[in-house]
Amino acid sequence: MAAIRRKLGEDYQVVNTSRGGTSLCAPAKRKRQRFVEKNGRCNVQHGNLGGETSRYISDLFTTLVDLKWRWNLLIFILTYTVAWLVMASMWWLIAYIRGDLSRGGHDASYTPCVANVYNFPSAFLFFIETEATIGYGYRYITEKCPEGIILFLFQSLLGSIVDAFLIGCMFIKMSQPKKRAETLMFSQDAVVSQRDGKLCLMFRVGNLRNSHMVSAQIRCKLIKSRQTPEGEFLPLDQCELDVGFGTGTDQLFLVSPLTICHEINSKSPFFDLSQRSLMNEQFEIVVILEGIVETTGMTCQARTSYTEDEVLWGHRFLPVMSLEEGFFRVDYSQFHNTFEVPTPPYSVKEQEEKSSLTSPNPLPVAPTPSSPPVGNGGRGARRGRLLSADNVEPAEDQATRLPSKLQRMSSTRDEQLWRGMKSAVPLPGGKASSTGDLPLSIQRLRSSSIPAARQGGRPEEQIQLLSLDGDTEEAELERHRPPPAINTISACAGGRPEDNLPAKLRRMNADR
Repeated sequence: MAAIRRKLGEDYQVVNTSRGGTSLCAPAKRKRQRFVEKNGRCNVQHGNLGGETSRYISDLFTTLVDLKWRWNLLIFILTYTVAWLVMASMWWLIAYIRGDLSRGGHDASYTPCVANVYNFPSAFLFFIETEATIGYGYRYITEKCPEGIILFLFQSLLGSIVDAFLIGCMFIKMSQPKKRAETLMFSQDAVVSQRDGKLCLMFRVGNLRNSHMVSAQIRCKLIKSRQTPEGEFLPLDQCELDVGFGTGTDQLFLVSPLTICHEINSKSPFFDLSQRSLMNEQFEIVVILEGIVETTGMTCQARTSYTEDEVLWGHRFLPVMSLEEGFFRVDYSQFHNTFEVPTPPYSVKEQEEKSSLTSPNPLPVAPTPSSPPVGNGGRGARRGRLLSADNVEPAEDQATRLPSKLQRMSSTRDEQLWRGMKSAVPLPGGKASSTGDLPLSIQRLRSSSIPAARQGGRPEEQIQLLSLDGDTEEAELERHRPPPAINTISACAGGRPEDNLPAKLRRMNADR
C-alpha cells in the first residue's frame, strides 16, 4: 500500500477492494495540476534533450548558479579537495624523482627542490601554505629546482582561476534576487466583485520590507486550454489580462499592500464568466511582479498563480491600513481575509444583453435635409414650403389692419382676381394664369398696404405675384435666384384692369 502511494502520489486515494468489505471508499478529489506553484516555481520539467545537454556545459557558470545549494556545496568542496590532492601529488612526485625523499635533509651539503619535504603529508602542507599564502617559512622552494619554479607558477594561475570561479559562483548564489522575492506577498485567493459599478477580478500584493521595489510592474497571464477554428488544440494557451497597461496603473508604488484590479469588459477573456460557469471552468491566472531591488540594483521577479477554485465570487478584501499617531500601520494578519458583498451572479455579457432588451427604444426623428432634392420631388417640396400657411399672413390679420372702405375693396378685388385666373387671362410677359395648367410657382401671396400716393387719405392696395419658370432646376434656382417680376394687376372680368376701378383710383394711377 505504501509503495502504491509513493508511485501514484499522495493526491490519490486507494480504493479498498477486499472481499470482506461491502462498500468502496469514494476517491478523494484529485489535486489541481498547476502550471506555476503558489511559491512561484514553474512546474515544468525538460526531458529527452538528447544531444542538447552539451549546451549546459558551454554555459557552466550559469549551470552552477542554477543548481540547488546542496549540489553547489558538494561541487565546491570536491573542486578544492581534488585540486589540493593533485597539486600536492605533483610536488611529491618532483621530490621523489629528484631523490629528496630518501636523503631527507640529513646531508647539509645537499640542496633539495623544496626544503623540509620528506613525504606526501609534508608535500601537501607545502601546497596549502603556498596556495593560501600562509608562508610559515619552514618549507620553501629553492633556486636549484627549475621544474619546481614552473609548477609554482602554474599553481598560482590555476588557484586564482578556481578561486574566482567558485567564489564568484557562491557569491552570486547567495546574492540572488530570488530571496528578495520571498518577502513579496500575494493574497491566497482572488476575488470577483464590483468596483465603481464595474465587475472586476482583484487580488492583493504586499511588500514586507521597508526597502522599496524600484520601477515595480505587474503583469497577468491567463493559461487555459482552447481549440482554434482550424481544429488545432492548444493545451496551455497564454492570454494577457489587462491590469492597467493602457492607463499606467500596472506601474506600482509598492510601499503598502495594493489591490490589483482587472476590469471585466468585452475585451476581457472573462466577458462571459458568471458565478455558475466558474464552477465548470478550468483555468489558471499567473501573476508576475517585476522590479529592481533598491539595495542591490538587481532585477527581481516574484510569481504566483490562482486556479478557478481560488477565485471567490462576490467577495472583497478586508482593509489592512490604519492611521496611528504619526504613521500608517499595516496589519498583515488581515492580508488574506475577505468578506462577502452583494454581487450579481451574471456575467458582463448577460448583463449587457439584459440592459439592451429592457431599455426603451427612442422615437424615430425625421431627418432634416440640409438642401432640397433636385428634380420634380424637389420642386414639389419647394412649392409646398412656399404655399405653407406658416409663410403666409392670415387674411383676417391683414383685413383688420386696413380701413373699413379698403377692406371692402380688398375683398371685392380678391374675388375678381381668382375669377380672372380661372378665365385664363394672359399676364404681361406671356405667362398663362389658368388654374388648370398653372406653371407658376407662387412664392408669396401678400396683401399689403403700400402708401404709394395719397389722395384724399385712400392708400392704394397692391397684390404681388412672383412668376417663376417651372422648367428651371431647383439647384440652379438656389444658386442663381432671378429677381422676382412683380406685376401689379387688378382683378377684372375682361378688358383693361383700370376700367373697373373707381374714378378716384384711376386718377391716382394716372398721376403715378
